[in-house]
Amino acid sequence: MADNEESKTSEYPEVASGPGNRLEIGDRLDPRDDRRPADPPQPVIIKQGGGAMRGLFWLVAAIGLVVALVLGAKTIGLFPGLKNPFAQEQTDRSGPALLKSVQDLNQFVAAEGNFQVIVDVQKDRKYIPDFLLNERILFVAAGSVEVYVDFSSIGQGAVKESEDRRSAEINLPAPQLRPVRIDNDHSYVYQEERGVFNRIGDAFSSDPNRLQEVYKLAEQKIGDAAKDAGLQKRAEDNTRKMLQQFLGALGYSSVTVNFPAG
Repeated sequence: MADNEESKTSEYPEVASGPGNRLEIGDRLDPRDDRRPADPPQPVIIKQGGGAMRGLFWLVAAIGLVVALVLGAKTIGLFPGLKNPFAQEQTDRSGPALLKSVQDLNQFVAAEGNFQVIVDVQKDRKYIPDFLLNERILFVAAGSVEVYVDFSSIGQGAVKESEDRRSAEINLPAPQLRPVRIDNDHSYVYQEERGVFNRIGDAFSSDPNRLQEVYKLAEQKIGDAAKDAGLQKRAEDNTRKMLQQFLGALGYSSVTVNFPAG
């Protein structure tokens, strides 16, 4: 009887229920009861230095995406009323214009000539190759010249009228040429060549008046061309026609306009 109880106990150990019961070695454990010791806490690793860079990267990426969306919508015309927030702006900080003088003009512009000239200027040194020391510029200049008659210089006796007030004779001064006006919108540098030494000098100093000499030369050439273009003769004819029509409307049947002999 004792043998049976021992074998029974070794094969099927009895576990008493109730609070405070203790398990012995060899006892069968409930698989749901996990009494293994807990793993020790793992250390928390904090990485430094990467968060700020990632934040900056995402910020730049977000700004780039917004810019791309705005420019894309503007290009395809998705929002016609949308203004480009990144459009170029120009700020004018120039001061106000100052009135220096006032003149009353009694001049009749009788003719105008429009000219174009190509100025080819070269500066080099003798016995020195052009690729080392050379300055050459081709400048296409467009300008105009006006021809006027100054009525303010007419003195007493310049206008003679007949007794019946049907005819008149007027003596006028010779037409004059006004200074050449260069048209900057249609004038440009076509080609410019500079030697190595010239380019090195430009790197250390700049000459804002470098084209001033070219402009003056263009004005001189256009002025000479205006003198040979017959503008003064055309101005005389136009002035004569204007006065004849004007005085004819006032009742004069004969109007003679004289200019000094050329």
